[in-house]
Amino acid sequence: MLKFYNYDIVFQEIPDELTLAVNLTGCPCHCPGCHSPHLWEDTGTPLDAATLRRIYDEYAGEVTCICLMGGDADPASVERLCAFVKQEMGLRSAWWSGRPELPASIDLAHFDYVKTGPYIEALGGLKSPKTNQRLYRIAAGALEDITSRFWRSE
Repeated sequence: MLKFYNYDIVFQEIPDELTLAVNLTGCPCHCPGCHSPHLWEDTGTPLDAATLRRIYDEYAGEVTCICLMGGDADPASVERLCAFVKQEMGLRSAWWSGRPELPASIDLAHFDYVKTGPYIEALGGLKSPKTNQRLYRIAAGALEDITSRFWRSE
C-alpha cells in the first residue's frame, strides 16, 4: 500500500507542466546524500484513487500533471494510480523512481513521464549534465530522454 507524506504544486519536476507532486513514503532506495531521508520511513497517510482525487480537487483546473514521487516499494500501485490519473482524471501522469530502470512489468501506456535513477551525489541531480538520472517523456510507447531540458549553460 502506498502512503504519502505531503503534496504541493511544483514547477520544475516535469518540463512544461504545472504538476501536483505527491511525496510517497517507504522509499527502499536509501540513496546516500538523499535530500528527503524522512521519506524512507513507512509512515504517512494511505494513498488510493479516492484520496488522490480528493487531493486533486483542492487544485482542480490549476494542474496539468500528477507526479508520484517515489513508490519504488510498490510499483504496481504506482502504475494503477497513474493509469487512474490518465484515464479517469484526464491529466498527464508522472513517476519519479529512484531505481536505475523501471520494472519489466510496468506498462508505459499508463505514464506520460518517468524519471529513473538513484541519486548519486558525485554525479548530481537532473540539473547536472553528469547525472546518471534520466527523465523520459513517453511517446507512442517509447521512452524519449528529455533530461537535457534541465541543463543550463553556465
